Amino acid sequence: MEYIYLGNSGLRVPKYILGTVPFSGTNGFEAAGNIKEKEARRMVDLALEAGINMFDTANLYSKGDAERVLGTTIKGRRDEVLLTSKTGFPLSENPNVRGASRNNILSSIDQTLERLGADYLDLYLVHLWDGQTPIEETVETMTSLIKSGKIRHWGVSNYSGWALARTYSVAQQLGCIPPVTQQIYYTPEAREAEYELLPAGAELGVSSMIWSPLGEGLLNGKIGRHKQAPDNTRQGTGWPEPWVQDQERLYQVIDALEEVAMNHNASVPQIAYSWVRDRPNVGPIVIAARNEAQLKENIASFEIQLTADEHDRIESVARPAPLYPHWHRAMNSMELGSSSEIPYLKGYRQSMGIEN
Repeated sequence: MEYIYLGNSGLRVPKYILGTVPFSGTNGFEAAGNIKEKEARRMVDLALEAGINMFDTANLYSKGDAERVLGTTIKGRRDEVLLTSKTGFPLSENPNVRGASRNNILSSIDQTLERLGADYLDLYLVHLWDGQTPIEETVETMTSLIKSGKIRHWGVSNYSGWALARTYSVAQQLGCIPPVTQQIYYTPEAREAEYELLPAGAELGVSSMIWSPLGEGLLNGKIGRHKQAPDNTRQGTGWPEPWVQDQERLYQVIDALEEVAMNHNASVPQIAYSWVRDRPNVGPIVIAARNEAQLKENIASFEIQLTADEHDRIESVARPAPLYPHWHRAMNSMELGSSSEIPYLKGYRQSMGIEN
């Protein structure tokens, strides 16, 4: 396993992180999986054997039960693992149990640590943008948690580019500790993060940690132009996410993944993981599995190396449209672009029929 620094920090994390959405499978997360303590412990063992020592969870997942299951698996070996969790989604009717307020963050971290049976988190994230809470309140609260020892680093998730930049700059202006990572949605089909989020993260020194590179099950190899999602999967049980802007484009992406998978005697998920892993500005990616066999398959994808032609075959199918100001910059001033954005500007130029 490869280890990389998490943003502008000294924390080294594995390129693959194990996600725990399938852990427990209660309180509205039944469709995501139902991994209980015994199987979860086996999966954590397999991850550690492969060098994956970081585990991602959230108080949202099964409304805390996923944290409890993960906590049982790491009991007695806290020093072997890196733990990350998140808060922000409303979990009750209490108007203060949500968002990025001081009240919610301080109460959430204590509850999360109790469920995990841990004294601290290596990384704590605000799970969604809260435009009603002053950014100053959020960054000051996260800084206080770091200074108190309850967390080592902090980050954000599902922010827009300007919200990420604003949060980072406010933290600097106040002399507070800025976020070191953003957790964002990015797949071979869903490429919107290339417009702002991925370049912004690279420019700010904020690592881009990718959640659900398989599109919450869309790219699990069981869905296609002539294949409907099985009933025992998230997409087959009415799971509301993700939004797909163009169903035909999704099928074209799946076609490309299947084509490349045949070249490697691999699965569609393995190729999707490999493609996302090697994209510009991408940091660690969160993998997940519903059972031991899936986990072994997903971990094995780390050894797959795509050729440039295979990478481009997948990339070209769902390349984001060159929306303004990207088309203007790609057309007139690409040579002035920073290294973090030039790979995308080149793609826009190709879409516009401009020779590089």
